[in-house]
Amino acid sequence: QVQLVESGGGLVQAGDSLRLSCAASGRAFSSYNMAWFRQAPGKEREFVAAISRIDSTRYSELLKGRFTISRDNAKNTVFLQINSLKPEDTAVYYCAADTPPYSGSLYRPDYWGQGTQVTVSS
Repeated sequence: QVQLVESGGGLVQAGDSLRLSCAASGRAFSSYNMAWFRQAPGKEREFVAAISRIDSTRYSELLKGRFTISRDNAKNTVFLQINSLKPEDTAVYYCAADTPPYSGSLYRPDYWGQGTQVTVSS
């Protein structure tokens, strides 16, 4: 029902910044709780950040400070701003949506995007 398409990834240098975008289908985007996850090769998928339908945000304790999540409901888009990129940030970044009826869990979204690759070199 909901399609999510990430963009904005690529090859960057350590210390650079990136702004990832996730475009969502549907006419009720403003009712979706949105989140970003990432997965490095051979690693578990980890939570990065989330933003609720009322703009409440939550971040991974280990990542907050360099990551900022935001949304533009008029454009059906959620963003992830990443500053001071480090090689350890190299991963596939996934956009996810929790739609009504809400799961009640930050870690169990209903829909996932295909991901966008972020590669950070030194």
